[in-house]
Amino acid sequence: MSNEINSSNFIRNIVVEDLESGKHKEIITRFPPEPNGYLHIGHAKSILLNFGLADEFKGKTHLRFDDTNPVKEDTEYVESIKEDVQWLGGHWDELFFASNYFDEMYNKAILLIKKGNAYVCDLTAEEAKEYKGTLTQPGKDSPYRNRSVEENIDLFERMKKGEFADGEKVLRAKIDMASPNINMRDPVIYRISHSTHHNTGDKWCIYPMYDFAHPLEDAIEHVTHSICTLEFEDHRPLYDWVVKECEMEATPRQIEFARLNMTNTVMSKRKLKQLVDEKVVDGWDDPRMPTISGLRRKGCTPDALRNFCSAIGVAKANSVVDSQMLDYFIREDLQLKAPLSMAVLNPLKLVITNYPENETEMLSIENNAKDETQGTRLVPFSRELYIEKEDFMENPPKKYFRLFPGNEVRLKGAYFVKCNEVIKDENGEVVEIHCTYDPETKSGSGFTGRKVKGTIHWVDAKTCLPAEFRLYEPLILDDAPENEGKHFLEQINPNSLEILQGFIEPTAFKDAKPQDKFQMVRNGFFNVDTKYTTADKLVFNRIVPLKSSFKLS
Repeated sequence: MSNEINSSNFIRNIVVEDLESGKHKEIITRFPPEPNGYLHIGHAKSILLNFGLADEFKGKTHLRFDDTNPVKEDTEYVESIKEDVQWLGGHWDELFFASNYFDEMYNKAILLIKKGNAYVCDLTAEEAKEYKGTLTQPGKDSPYRNRSVEENIDLFERMKKGEFADGEKVLRAKIDMASPNINMRDPVIYRISHSTHHNTGDKWCIYPMYDFAHPLEDAIEHVTHSICTLEFEDHRPLYDWVVKECEMEATPRQIEFARLNMTNTVMSKRKLKQLVDEKVVDGWDDPRMPTISGLRRKGCTPDALRNFCSAIGVAKANSVVDSQMLDYFIREDLQLKAPLSMAVLNPLKLVITNYPENETEMLSIENNAKDETQGTRLVPFSRELYIEKEDFMENPPKKYFRLFPGNEVRLKGAYFVKCNEVIKDENGEVVEIHCTYDPETKSGSGFTGRKVKGTIHWVDAKTCLPAEFRLYEPLILDDAPENEGKHFLEQINPNSLEILQGFIEPTAFKDAKPQDKFQMVRNGFFNVDTKYTTADKLVFNRIVPLKSSFKLS
């Protein structure tokens, strides 16, 4: 995996210092997603950072599923996460499940109880919130805080045996109810949940909380640098407390960096799941979603995503990235990779009245305008064609250089044609235009007799293939969708998907298969869809338009 994202940042500097000082002979990082949803673009940044650091310094990276909440987790998510990590180029050295450590975590909880550092509490969730205090007021001790070691061990073991209902009791760490850091005010470290776990089945009905499990997992695996996002900065004292008081052999170092926030994009897995559950989108891999699977289905490439993450870098302060910046890197990556092709998304019939009937010629057209080494292809051309509806206007404004009555344009790679007649239906809609062509003006013939200002693309009506085109706009209208003042579902763009039925030339697409990418003349970069494409019809997702006003500063 490319380590460009690590070329210069404060986390890399810490790693270099730790290796040069001899603190660590080898670094071990980890990517620890909870399998409660599909990974999104924010996770991509973390994947590239953790795997990139390990690769650069010849260390190791663990893929660990932080599966301590059986209610929300599923094997479907586990498999999707593996696929996403591999697609991005991540190759884990070890694969772990937090649930495999449940026995050791339980024993560490018993150790805390025996040391007088944990107790079973009977407060309800509402009572516990009241006892916890506020940012300006200290909390107060639970009435159960001073239970004896023996009573706590007995109650905790009975919790494990399933004698109590969900929420009836919890195990709390005994730290400091007056701490200025609310996370240190006797946090819950175990709760009861009579739920079947995707990995351990019904073996357990008590489960460790994330803040207790995560530092233990890192320490058990001898992770050296535990890299997480800034919202966990206030949790670091608790992380260190758990490692110390549970008497772990290894002492990982937690380091926080700014998460990725983007305009017109929600990153909360809870919100993304709501979009899926309420069928706002057609699944986690909907191309409008910021999930890695959605980006992949839309047509984003791993290289583009890596280059994007490298450009935004690793920082300590949160910021918001323009979503068009990702489009910029996708466009840059596909310029030389995606072969040129012609497709008409919104077709209008064009008949060349002076072209011989029942005749078809093959025209040589370039495969990539910016790379001659990709050669040319032969495209069929005959009397009847399709052009884009927007390339014809009956009463055009000034400086409209495409087809209109009496005007002449070049058909890309073919001839000059001049519009002579307009055919309309009973509703007055233009359904067909009739033109004449000049056989002397064939592309590549060296014709210099006159010039035209417009060039339009086309497909041959006799040999073209039907296709569906799915055009996307941002799903979220607001530039700051994580603003708590608005409900994100109120910001859904009703025009985020437009579906068009058109035609494609037969040559460029004859062997097209899902995930193949094409540069369609004037229409943008497109990817063959993996969900809706059939043997009889190709469906294309527009990845990005050909041009954008966005500039990389």
